[in-house]
Amino acid sequence: MGSRGYGLAFLIGFAALTGDAAAAFAQASPAKAVGLQTPAATKATAVPAKAAVILPDAFAGWVTDEAPKTVTDAALADAPNAAALREYAFTVAALANYKREGETLTVHALRFHDASGAYGAYSFYRHDGWPKEQIGTGATSNHNRVLFWLGNTLVDATFSHISPMSGSELRELAGQIAVPDGTKALTPPILANLPQASIDGQTTHYAVGPMGYAGGSGVLPAELVSFDKGAEAASATYKLRSGPAVMTIIDYPTPQIAAAQETRIRAYIKAGVQDPKKVQPAWTKPLQDSDQASLEVRRSGPLVAIVSGDAVPDESHKLLATVHFEADLISVPQPVESEVAKTGRLLLGIAGLVIIGSAAAILLGFFLGGGRALYRMARGRPVSSVYDEEFTSLKLNE
Repeated sequence: MGSRGYGLAFLIGFAALTGDAAAAFAQASPAKAVGLQTPAATKATAVPAKAAVILPDAFAGWVTDEAPKTVTDAALADAPNAAALREYAFTVAALANYKREGETLTVHALRFHDASGAYGAYSFYRHDGWPKEQIGTGATSNHNRVLFWLGNTLVDATFSHISPMSGSELRELAGQIAVPDGTKALTPPILANLPQASIDGQTTHYAVGPMGYAGGSGVLPAELVSFDKGAEAASATYKLRSGPAVMTIIDYPTPQIAAAQETRIRAYIKAGVQDPKKVQPAWTKPLQDSDQASLEVRRSGPLVAIVSGDAVPDESHKLLATVHFEADLISVPQPVESEVAKTGRLLLGIAGLVIIGSAAAILLGFFLGGGRALYRMARGRPVSSVYDEEFTSLKLNE
């Protein structure tokens, strides 16, 4: 092959090699340009001052004589139910007395660690049968008392005189309550396991401790639920054709704990049906008022479900069969690749590029040189131009 052919092939291979190697170095090395800042290095956004204020000094014509009182002790917020509030992760409360044209309005706003606590406290204070209202995320009323929850805040308002405009006034108040973001705004996941067909939404209760469970008319004895093992409980009443039934779902941290608790609860109910006076803990009133033949227990994964009430066994069994736990598989993050591994992978890549580039240059030179040789042979000339004699002819014989 001629020297020009070899030179051209070498330049092509070298250009490809250096271009690929530069791209590989750029991919492996972190950006260090001046002024470039990663998201982790940015400054945190300051929390608005409004988020620290639970209740305003005035809204919808209601005005306070003094600023709302802030308390961080659950006993000062609601002494009789302080233990239940602590179970729901109570953090702070604002207490205010509003006045307007001779009328009074007392408002207690209780804030919790997250929305689950606010909903749990809402279900704790709300009694079954109270009508539903359209305020906040969920609301109910009982004569001149209105309960609603929004985000991680529960509001308990008592009017001296209820009026057709009371609902809109509280909706205006709800518009001034700060709502958390992220996981703190999520409702208890256990509620999604309650079957939705025939459910009475105004009877749902959520508990994370014995006080909240007992206050929410728990069917089983609180000690049998074993909240000390990390259990959560949710219940609701279902309007079936043969009568109302109560579904109680208990969520345990692991299926193994749930299996042990299922055996314990099943044995307790079986003994109570035979002789309710001899079982320990004491046979509860909801169990006493239930159709003993309809009491049934079932486990699905970490969930233990119990049906009680007045429905016939067939309907109770069908309701219980609708409870099904579905596990969400989460990919486990793998360790981040070390710098040594990145460097080794980069060097291997460069070596591969050198080999590929060299092979390409040899093949390119072979084909270009071979083609030139064939061309010369076809014209009857020597394969190599080395044998060509170059001289100047003056053609003197003409």
